[in-house]
Order: sequence, then C-alpha cells, then structure tokens
Amino acid sequence: METSCIRTISIVGLGLIGASVLRALKKSPLAAEQGIVFKGYDPSFTREDIDQLEAIGLDRFETRKEALYNSDLIILAAPVEANIQLLAEIRRLAPDQTLVSDVSSTKAAISKRADELNLRFIGMHPIAGREQQGYHASHDELLSGKTVVLCADESTLSSRDAVNLMELLQSIGCRTTFMTPEEHDRVVAAISHLPQLLSSALTTYCENDVARSGPGFSTLTRLAGSSWDVWQGIVSTNRENISQELSGFCTNLEQLADDIRNGRMDKVRVLFEKANSLYDQLNKKESS
Repeated sequence: METSCIRTISIVGLGLIGASVLRALKKSPLAAEQGIVFKGYDPSFTREDIDQLEAIGLDRFETRKEALYNSDLIILAAPVEANIQLLAEIRRLAPDQTLVSDVSSTKAAISKRADELNLRFIGMHPIAGREQQGYHASHDELLSGKTVVLCADESTLSSRDAVNLMELLQSIGCRTTFMTPEEHDRVVAAISHLPQLLSSALTTYCENDVARSGPGFSTLTRLAGSSWDVWQGIVSTNRENISQELSGFCTNLEQLADDIRNGRMDKVRVLFEKANSLYDQLNKKESS
C-alpha cells in the first residue's frame, strides 16, 4: 500500500494534550510547508469552545464522522477507554490507508485492539502534561523538549506517512523513542502511574494536617489535583503493572520504616545519598 506525506490531520478529543498538539503543529514550519489541514471533534464542545479552538488553529470542527475520519492521520486524544471504543468506528468509516495514532497513557490494550481490527496504528505517548485539564490549559510549548514514545511494528514505522509523523514531531521539538506496548506500560507504571497514586494517597492520608502543611508538601502532592475522569481508564488498562509497582514500593517503605524504628541511620543515609545522585541526574536530563 503506497502512502505519502500527511496533508490532513484529525484530532479527536480537544482537551489538554489534543489542543496542545494542535497548537504546536500549527506553528510548525514543516506543517505549514505541507499545507496540513487540521480537523477536530470533541463531544463536549459548545459554540464558544469551537470558536476558541478555531482561533488557535483548528481549520474545521467536524461533527460528521465520515468527514472527520477522512484524513491521512487520525490522532485519538480522548481518555484511553474512549479511544479504544472509537477504533471500530474508524475501521468502518476511515479509508484503508489512514494512519491512526493516539496519545493515551497506556498502550498494550489499545494496540491489541487496533491489531485485531487490522488498522495501520502507531501508539504515541507524549511524556508531558499537567494536573489541569481542558484546552484552556493547553500550550504550544507543552511538548517542546519532551520525549514521545512510539509503539508500532517496523513495517508501519518505516512507511512514508509514519516517517512524516516523526518529522513533524521533531519539528515541534519532541524527541522520539521506541518501545513495545508491553514495555511502555511497564515503564510508565513505575515513573508515571505510581507517582500519581502515591500523590493522591499521601494527600488523603494527611488530610487532617493539610491546612498546616508547607511548600514541600504542596510540591510533593501536586499530582493530587489530577482528574479521576482521566485516570480511571489509565488505571483500568494497566492494572497488573500498577499493582506490582505499588506492592514493590510498599515493601521498600516497610523496610525504611523498620530501619528508622531500629536506628539504622547508615541505611537511611545511603538512601538519601543515592536519591541525591539520581535527583542530580534527573535535573541534568531535564535541562539538556
């Protein structure tokens, strides 16, 4: 099947990430050179919402699904379980050559469903975000300097439109890396999903003292502001990995509590020193 450069992109779900992708690509010289037309849809939008998205770069708000899915590239930016449900509709209405992607925070479940439907699919996860949601919180620089994980087979990734997608991502300042869907879900369970759940759990654990807390507590619990509407699907589609990470972390906490209880300050010192070193590495990575 021959494919070519991307001329039309449909974004389904115009919240924080969907709108940020739109805003970033609209500023891309490569997207302008290719004359890309941006279509989009969000079931919750009012006329005022549509006007505001058109003001920041949306060319057409499409309510007719046949017109919405008639694109070179479809990016699903709704919650992950909604994205999975949309795949069957896309299979029915989109041209066979359409490349389908998503920005969900889990990849195994949606990749499996796309494969069952024989869709040309690239799982895509921008490692970016904030606790606020909605297009009002979007920004054209939200993805700049961030890593985007891509999950697909070699034949799909080597096709011309997939290469063009990677070129477009690079044009807005993203770094691309590649993982299998299963590897992706295992990794993000540790570095993304675990911190979210720990932040929520710590905030509720300390609920009687929150009013007396300081900036350190506020920094550590920033993710507690995240919406359950977004996270329900993430937790549901990555249950095994998340539960394993939580269990492993609980074991480490129990060991730390035992070390402190029994005065093993040398072990606590080693923990701090190792954490200091890792923190320095993390900051160097973020600033590079």
